[in-house]
Amino acid sequence: MPPTPEQATTARPATARPHRSSGPGAADVAAVALGGGLGSVARYLLNAAFPAGHGFPWAIFAVNVSGCFLLGLLVIYMFEVWPPRRFVRPFLAVGVLGGYTTFSTYAAGVMTLLTGHAVAQADAYALSSVLAALIAVWVGLKAGRVAATRPGGIR
Repeated sequence: MPPTPEQATTARPATARPHRSSGPGAADVAAVALGGGLGSVARYLLNAAFPAGHGFPWAIFAVNVSGCFLLGLLVIYMFEVWPPRRFVRPFLAVGVLGGYTTFSTYAAGVMTLLTGHAVAQADAYALSSVLAALIAVWVGLKAGRVAATRPGGIR
């Protein structure tokens, strides 16, 4: 169907600027890298301070659960409280919390327990980590909403 006269006059000219890529730029990658470095150093230091050995990996459990809680808080602030800021998500959510929390160390902890023939402990760690992480995100979301709506709350 040919365009109507109104559509023909509002069509984009052939010389329109090309569409820019929506991918991350160098500054976004740098924000993720800086945040990831900070988060992973924090995780490393906590794991070094409280090594698991062949027992229940409490340090990584605490890191992952607290990271999920912080992500719940951050989501509320990023999307409901703070005005949009370009580097908050890449630096804090992807970088710091992505580097701080760790699936690989969690999986390695499960494998260490399994290869050490602590099957029940491996099962308990695997299941409790997932359950506690989900609860922590939910609590973080609720706490974020409460803090954001309280007079004098964190803004």
